[in-house]
Amino acid sequence: MKKQTDHQDASAPSSSRWAGVGIKICGMKYPDNIIEIGSLLPDYMGFIFWEKSARYFDGVIPNLPKSIKKVGVFVNERTEVILAKTNKHDLQAIQLHGHESVAFCQELKNKIDRKIDIIKVFSVDDSFDFEELKPFETVCDYFLFDTKGKLPGGNGTTFNWKVLEKYPSSKPFFLSGGIGIDEMGAINEISKTNLPLYAIDVNSKFEIEPGLKNIQLCKDALQYVSTDNKIKK
Repeated sequence: MKKQTDHQDASAPSSSRWAGVGIKICGMKYPDNIIEIGSLLPDYMGFIFWEKSARYFDGVIPNLPKSIKKVGVFVNERTEVILAKTNKHDLQAIQLHGHESVAFCQELKNKIDRKIDIIKVFSVDDSFDFEELKPFETVCDYFLFDTKGKLPGGNGTTFNWKVLEKYPSSKPFFLSGGIGIDEMGAINEISKTNLPLYAIDVNSKFEIEPGLKNIQLCKDALQYVSTDNKIKK
């Protein structure tokens, strides 16, 4: 990573990838598919606990390699539900994808009794005001920038990444929103800047259907990230 923070540890993305940029495969749903994707060893796997999502997860997460951090994605959910899901599935990260306030994040952080990363999501368009981030600096571990759209996430389109040039913080962030193989070159260029890009978050462009990931495409993405070269077919 270009900028390390105290909470990053040995389980953080490997330095052999794009100067430490990791990958999160989100929207996992089916047990066999989860196991197959887990065998590819992404840094994170995301499970959506928002009932309105086509990728809503309501099962049991199969055993995964310990190097993979399991992320629970929540949208305007009560702290009690988040904590219950976190304990049930032994989550290592909580992604807040709704309109959660600074006070809510602080309350959640206070109630967690073990080391769990809190990822706060912000929906971005050309007019996004990065000043909104300042109050959240002390109550979350990472930011995640997704494309502003009709849904809280999963809109399948990228936002104008040029706006990231205005990013005023050293807080590491995930980049999300319609990322596919075709976007890897542009992400590579971002990774060469001073922006604290921590990981990319991929979902819909790596699917056969909602929640069912295409194994070969995921392999390609991981190969691209780990080699910093164009994918070798």
